[in-house]
Order: sequence, then structure tokens, then C-alpha cells
Amino acid sequence: MNDSPPVFLVGPMGAGKTTVGRHLARLRGMQFIDADHELEARTGVDIPYIFDKEGEAGFRDREEQLIDDLSQERGIVLATGGGVVMREANRTHLKNRGRVVYLYTEVEQQWRRTRKSKNRPLLQQDNPKKILKELMALRDPWYREVADLIIPSKAQSARSLAMLINQKLTQMEPKS
Repeated sequence: MNDSPPVFLVGPMGAGKTTVGRHLARLRGMQFIDADHELEARTGVDIPYIFDKEGEAGFRDREEQLIDDLSQERGIVLATGGGVVMREANRTHLKNRGRVVYLYTEVEQQWRRTRKSKNRPLLQQDNPKKILKELMALRDPWYREVADLIIPSKAQSARSLAMLINQKLTQMEPKS
């Protein structure tokens, strides 16, 4: 098992955290975990169901406990949910327990990538593009606050983004 400090991917929905994270974990010889999938596995229900039954606050409580648990793991690449930075405890755990990579993605690209998804409760409203703009305005400063690296997620492939992130993380590692 890889004993490296964890790598946390943050950013808005549609940034590619899960896809890039899988490639990055392979490149670094680490285990990949998607926080939303892990939460669903632990609860036995999907995210929309948690939102429906417990509201966003209930979901965020569960997410906070999950982040506290997972951020203490070593040798993992963790793709977080888009709203993970909204809780100060999460920001503190991510910042203090590993390397944080912010996959910055413009709203137009987020919208293109998420517009057909039925598994994103915050977007199940009349004007999802407006919601994405509002979420980005609110969350972008927090993503930047916790980030060790900010990587624009533009048109390049997930694999090439993962290679770029791996290269930059390797450059940040202390020389032994």
C-alpha cells in the first residue's frame, strides 16, 4: 500500500474530479475514492434520496463525517463533492491532511457536462445554469483558499490533466 499523503480533488460539479482522480491514482500508485460514491455505499442510498429525506443540511452532516474519516487515510486520491468546501471543518481537514488540487472549470463547461444529469439534486430546478453561476460565485473563493494547486480544467483529456497534476505534485514533494 502506498503510504503517501492523500491528494484531494476539489472543484465544482462537472469539473471532472472523478475521471481525473481515477487517472491520477493510477499514475501515483494510490487508491481512488469518490466521496459521493463512498457516502452512498456507507448509507445504502443515493445522494438524491439523502437530500430528499434529510435536506442539504443532513447531507452536509454526513459528508463532514465522511471527510473527517477519509482525510486521515494515506495513499488515496479523493474526489470530493462540489460543496465540500462549504463547511469550515472540511476545509480545515483537507488543507491540513494532504495536498489539495482545485480543478477550476468555467460555468459554461460545467453546464455542458451536467445538464443531462438526474443525480445532482441542486440542479433539479428551472434554471440550472443560474444555479451553477451562483454556486461558483459562492464556492470559488473557498476552493482557492484550500488549494495547493489550481489546475484549469479546459478541453484537455482527463488523462492529460492527471499527468499535469502528477507532474506538479511530484515537483512539490520534498527531496529526500
